Amino acid sequence: MITAKLALGKPALAAAVLVAATLLVSQPALAAALPGPTPGSPAYMERDVANMEAAFGRPLSQLEDPAYFPTFWEGALALYAGQAATQAQNPARPALTVGSLVPGFSAGDPDRAQWAGTRGQEVSVVFTAADGASLRGSVFAPLPGARDPYTGALLRGPLPGAVIVPGSIQAARNEYDWLAEDLAERGYVVMDFDVQGQGQSETLPHDGSLAATDPDLPSCNLPTAPKDPGQDTACDGFPSEQDQNFIDSTEAAITFFLSSPSAPYADPDAGALDVNRYNPLWAMFDHSPDTSTVTPGRTTRLALIGHSTGAVIASYLQGVDPRIEAVVALDKLTATPDAISDDQAETGSLPGPVVPKVPALAIQSEYGFEPQPYFEAGCSSFEPCPAAPGGTLAAPDLDKAPNPAREEETGFDTWLTAGVDSMVIVPRASTHLIYTDSPPVLPATIDGMEMASYYVQAWLDKYLKHDPGAGNALLSPLIHYIGPDQDGRWVMQTFNRDDNLSFYFCSGYEFNLPNGKKFANLDIIHDGCG
Repeated sequence: MITAKLALGKPALAAAVLVAATLLVSQPALAAALPGPTPGSPAYMERDVANMEAAFGRPLSQLEDPAYFPTFWEGALALYAGQAATQAQNPARPALTVGSLVPGFSAGDPDRAQWAGTRGQEVSVVFTAADGASLRGSVFAPLPGARDPYTGALLRGPLPGAVIVPGSIQAARNEYDWLAEDLAERGYVVMDFDVQGQGQSETLPHDGSLAATDPDLPSCNLPTAPKDPGQDTACDGFPSEQDQNFIDSTEAAITFFLSSPSAPYADPDAGALDVNRYNPLWAMFDHSPDTSTVTPGRTTRLALIGHSTGAVIASYLQGVDPRIEAVVALDKLTATPDAISDDQAETGSLPGPVVPKVPALAIQSEYGFEPQPYFEAGCSSFEPCPAAPGGTLAAPDLDKAPNPAREEETGFDTWLTAGVDSMVIVPRASTHLIYTDSPPVLPATIDGMEMASYYVQAWLDKYLKHDPGAGNALLSPLIHYIGPDQDGRWVMQTFNRDDNLSFYFCSGYEFNLPNGKKFANLDIIHDGCG
């Protein structure tokens, strides 16, 4: 982020919040309301360059920390050794993935390495997809007797839950452990998982020509056509980037997450694979119907969270899977045909249109995998322009600002039209990778994950826990986040919301009130959306 953050103890935090809130109330959004520099002016270009530089904040801070790489590689090599041992124990179920073959590819922040057992619990699980491929994941929950680190309240079960869908291009579940951990500490049972063909999950199916004789051997339907609708090849789930593969793996993960001893998971074509028959933390999840749901018929206390292609899939599944009560899309909430086709990492197509059904939080980025100057940002974060019809390059218009409604148009506007609660947040200088805890290879802002986590926590508190204070948290001008610093200490960080929202692309929200009216602001810091 652009502004400095504060690390405070509880007494100092309370005083600082009181002072800052007083200042913010007495001078409402003064800085945000002031007009910015004119597009094309030296001041505008200087601000743009500074914004692109800020997009590299996280990898630069990691590279500048002399203790980072020794501890990172210690954890990465231990992770790789564990993955290799798992593969050796299951030679007939190969995970031919970057995460399993490249040491360190999916290793995360070493300052979080001691989370399990000290701040929460994590249990590894293995189950099979509908095509018999083995899928691997982790389930997170609070420790027995734990208290909410923000409020001090005792976390009493049973608890609501969430399932996290990874992105494509070989994204692994380990890259999203940070969010699962944050939610577990706040009183949620959370599962992340590797879709078929990514991370530690198996690449090939087990429902082909050999399935009847030996389910332990991977087999496809060669040379016939794809066995299941939506698949691109006769090998179900291959390549992994298929929309249908993500849908099938996610549906299997939701079913497994909701399983229990009285309703075990089927584990098709498991053969001799040592699988979990049900969610090992099933008793901590609240299986009772949610009588306070804001969406009629959606009473399972479950949120679906997705990143990148996972966000596209979450946007779709919330409309067709009645087990989903709330959805979070991490770059991007996707509803229009243009937005769906914009995810060039995926192949195939969704089985049907995206239909808004449940409250949706969208946290979306200014940039794709790397920053680009403002005069190339008018089309999409994934497809920099200018471009003329027919694909020819057009001369950039240096005097034209990007379309401020760009991020609201991908899905938020569709939710508005449908009258379903929604919110879009665009962090300043954000890239597509602020949502992944990954090595310092590609750009990400220094506090992007913190900002995303804050809003995800508040969104789930509002729609799964029905916390009366969650709405205030979503609209608060101050953001509070507890996470590890470079010394491995867990500290409270506080920063100003408006200073960390995009000045190019609008953030906004619309909520339905009990009296039938709406509470809305489609342009929180006056970026030009009206």
